[in-house]
Amino acid sequence: MATIFKNKVINNVGTQPIDIIETNSATRATVIGLSLTNLTDSFVYVSVLLKDDTSVTGHYIKDTLLPANTSLRVVATGEKLIVAPDNCVQVVASTDDAVDAVASYVEIV
Repeated sequence: MATIFKNKVINNVGTQPIDIIETNSATRATVIGLSLTNLTDSFVYVSVLLKDDTSVTGHYIKDTLLPANTSLRVVATGEKLIVAPDNCVQVVASTDDAVDAVASYVEIV
């Protein structure tokens, strides 16, 4: 099994869920860092979701308040989020074009 360290940057996340990490049937991933930054001058609510291979979606965090011009470390300090084959991690905000997301992860092939 090969392990590949990766990162993903998504700008201007809004009210539609955006896939930030996706796996296929031959890969898995371990999220080792996830940061969300509010780009606006007012508060927004953010959610991080995990969608499995049967399209069932669950909240990792739900409607968490993110004050104006601040960042939130969703996965940090040794915590890890496992993404199984054919799963994806999504981010959504309460306001259009409000949040940047930066993810660091290890892809296992």
